[in-house]
Amino acid sequence: MKRLHRLILRMLPGPFFGWLGLLMFLLVMQFLIRYLPDLAGKGLPPGVIVELIAYNLAYMVVLAVPMSVLLAALMTFGRLAETNAYAVIKNAGISLPQLLWPAALIALMLTGGMWYFNNEVLPEANFRARNLWQDIRRKQPGFELQAGVFYDGLKGYSILVQHIPPGSNELEDVIVYDYTEGARRRTVVKAAHGRIIPAPSGTSVDLVLEDGEMHRLLEAPSMVDEDRYEWLAFERHRLRLDLSDFVFERSDPNDGFRSDRTMRTAEMIRHVDSLEQTLAAQRRTLMTLSLRLAADSLLAAERDAEPLLPRHRDALVVTNPASFVLAGLDEVQYEQVYASAMQQARNSRAEIDNTRRSLQWAAQRADRYRVEIHKKYSIAVACLIFMLIGAPLGLSIRRGGLGTVGALAVGIFLFYWITLVQGEKLADRGLLTPWVGMWAANIVMALVGLWLLLYVTLDLHATPPLRRRLFGKADK
Repeated sequence: MKRLHRLILRMLPGPFFGWLGLLMFLLVMQFLIRYLPDLAGKGLPPGVIVELIAYNLAYMVVLAVPMSVLLAALMTFGRLAETNAYAVIKNAGISLPQLLWPAALIALMLTGGMWYFNNEVLPEANFRARNLWQDIRRKQPGFELQAGVFYDGLKGYSILVQHIPPGSNELEDVIVYDYTEGARRRTVVKAAHGRIIPAPSGTSVDLVLEDGEMHRLLEAPSMVDEDRYEWLAFERHRLRLDLSDFVFERSDPNDGFRSDRTMRTAEMIRHVDSLEQTLAAQRRTLMTLSLRLAADSLLAAERDAEPLLPRHRDALVVTNPASFVLAGLDEVQYEQVYASAMQQARNSRAEIDNTRRSLQWAAQRADRYRVEIHKKYSIAVACLIFMLIGAPLGLSIRRGGLGTVGALAVGIFLFYWITLVQGEKLADRGLLTPWVGMWAANIVMALVGLWLLLYVTLDLHATPPLRRRLFGKADK
């Protein structure tokens, strides 16, 4: 038995790490293809791009590890079935649960590691990746001139270069439109040659123009004066262009608002407790406002009606009930009192609606935190469930290449992930409780795994189908 356990423990790591590396490579490539347009042309240092990829590796690990467990289980136990080793093991009286428990122990250790990763590493990586993305999006594209294309990336300038020799900073047939002094003092500079000289600091660049002329139209300040036109020829003219807006600036990585996906479990529990206290206070406020709505309207009607009544109140038989008070008013006075009462009711109703909206927002926010808490656990437990599914399924398929194993794993994982994502959306909207939304996929997959385990352990595939056993004689 110990030799079998050691055999299983030797066979699992190879497929697991092999598939993990392949899946991580594919996810990194998918990330680069998706976000490369946002990174291209920004002039970012290579270290920033590497840092961005490193932060996003965290969510890739969350996707790749459970699927690698499933693939490793399929391949390891499928190899046992393909070489008839499992048939020998079964004939020796060793059941699948006895054979499976070392692999289940490894999956349990991975579950603990993934929970720690989801709770400690993933939130911080998401937080830093989001802050870095914000810094990247704030940065303007780098200063880059293209032949035959107007460059308008510099504030106050528009530059056209007809020809740029490859691999050099030399320019030919340059036109610069200078708007730095305003539209009324526009300057046009034309030069036959030019070159770009970057400053050592990187915050500016000198555009040196040669053999050119400068044209400037100065519009008259009033209708009485005439416009002025200036023309100047030069052999050499230098323009200093400010590139400070193109410099990549990093914000403090610890600053910024943390959402539910950038918080640890303990932080989200504190937020849920705070929101629960807010919800309790708002429910009490809503109850008080609802009870006060009718009373405020009735008292306002009585208060506004009393000054309009006759002075001889003794002539009235009953003076207290509001209905009789209103009966003593004429039509105009009644409309005034009615309008005042309606306004009071509208104000109270608006306050109630605002409280209800605040109550709904706080409840949804608390549910989002609960969903994220359950999600950290449910994804970690998926490692154990996928081992429970992969082992009996690998023994059942017997012969199957990488294509069969890969197709099965992708199908199972897609079903699990789609169910998990849809459960998360329904729970965020309040249509499902957080634990149901985040554990439904695990429960379904666990039931499938238990059925497969019984199917292989009891050797159900060797028994005749139920229909043939029940109706076999009738079919004959």
